[in-house]
Amino acid sequence: MKRRELSAWLALAGIGAATGTQAQGLAGISELDARTGLKTALETGARAAVNLLGRPDGFLGNPQVRIPLPGYLKDAARLLSAIGQKKQVEALELAMNRAAESAVPGATRLLTDAVKNMSVTDARKILTGGDTSVTQFFAEKTRTPLAAQFLPVVKQSTAKVDLAAKYDALAGRAAGFGLVKKEDASIDHYVTRKALDGLYLMIGEEEKKIRRDPVGTGSAVLQKVFGALR
Repeated sequence: MKRRELSAWLALAGIGAATGTQAQGLAGISELDARTGLKTALETGARAAVNLLGRPDGFLGNPQVRIPLPGYLKDAARLLSAIGQKKQVEALELAMNRAAESAVPGATRLLTDAVKNMSVTDARKILTGGDTSVTQFFAEKTRTPLAAQFLPVVKQSTAKVDLAAKYDALAGRAAGFGLVKKEDASIDHYVTRKALDGLYLMIGEEEKKIRRDPVGTGSAVLQKVFGALR
């Protein structure tokens, strides 16, 4: 890849145009370094997101990813709270978020494998796909296997809350009338989906941080590639 093409390729990463002193910095960067830098950024972001979410209050304490009760069940929850079952409702929401926090640590291997197997086409899609391109990449590559991996962990957690079964029965009937999405008719499937949504969102957020402050990562290749355009 020619240096001018490489400059444009890297600029698409959202760091800015490569001109003046930036172009001088790019002189020592090869295509291999550029691809390695992107892969390192994605893997670093994935690991950081897993560490951030896969701990107590990783979901519950983060407004960006906290998992609320699905759809119209919020109304049912208010009714249950009004008749003295507020603690049970709170216990269910707590269990939902704790389930997500328990499931996320197991995602690391699949996420890092997706990065290692990333093609040139994948890389270009990420760099030209806008703010959600990283989220889309990981979702396309890992959502199905991670959903299968997360679901048993989520079930184990929500099974501890008796009210979960009642919500499933209620949601199942509501889904038949179109009041609840079919994929949300099960608390376990709903939590699994929301856990994955939150994970991909935070990976994207962590990757943005790396672009803004490559030096802060402590990675030589990230400092070289992303720092060259600062």
